Amino acid sequence: MNDDPGALSARIDRTNELLQRMLAEVAKTPSTHAIFVDAGYLYAAAGRLVAGTEDRRAFDLDAEGLIEALIDRARTIFADSRLLRVYWYDGARRRIHTAEQQSIAELPDVKVRLGNLNANNQQKGVDSLIRTDLESLARHRAISDAALLGGDEDLVSAVEAAQGYGARVHLWGIEAPEGRNQAEPLLWEVDSQRTFDLDFFKPYVSRRTAAYEAAGTRPTREDVRFVGAQVAAKWLAARGRESLVELLPGHPYLPGSVDQDLLVEAEGLLQYSLRGQADLRRALRDGFWEHLQAQY
Repeated sequence: MNDDPGALSARIDRTNELLQRMLAEVAKTPSTHAIFVDAGYLYAAAGRLVAGTEDRRAFDLDAEGLIEALIDRARTIFADSRLLRVYWYDGARRRIHTAEQQSIAELPDVKVRLGNLNANNQQKGVDSLIRTDLESLARHRAISDAALLGGDEDLVSAVEAAQGYGARVHLWGIEAPEGRNQAEPLLWEVDSQRTFDLDFFKPYVSRRTAAYEAAGTRPTREDVRFVGAQVAAKWLAARGRESLVELLPGHPYLPGSVDQDLLVEAEGLLQYSLRGQADLRRALRDGFWEHLQAQY
């Protein structure tokens, strides 16, 4: 028996109304992004760029500050998207967290995933962890965009897997002093590329040095500039951009209270007195200002 034309038309109208409501809800659903950090690449490339060495034992990395900076940058790039979390991939012997990895794991919105570390301090299994997470999150529509900080050619399969489920993968890299530090096949596969430069990483990487006074040596101007940038990053995080806007018109002079705080903080980091050393004090202020101006 044929349906009544009026009833059929009403059902069609009802179905169209439901579809329109569903599409409206989908349109209102915010996009979601996640940041995937290959810590092996990060330490090697940032260490080479800032401290001149890939040896982790030769420098300190302010992981908390750097992660906040990466989240902030992603917030700017993916303006209409919300952060799912930061995935931090590193190696550890027997996959047991080091103290540093444990402190990173305790940060909000950060998930630490560990591969193994062999006798030659080489990471094993990290690339497969990245692929598993990228593919799973893309397959379940948990993310629409993935920011991948890495450079290994083995990550190509991870990129392809995520793209196969509709996610866009954006490769983030670290400026190389010479040549490239990311594999060309990886650069070819991603949806976009972005490189972070020396000024971005300077506040978060510092060379480890013996206490200068105890060693009977004097820090170089470049050492002091690095510390100035570090103090500026902490100052900006504590005070915010409104205070930065108020401070900039006074360049190159700092208010007395800020200058004194800068001196005390820097001497604590250097374990060296800068009193009466005008050239080092100038280098300290230069590093402080350079970082603030780069963030404005």
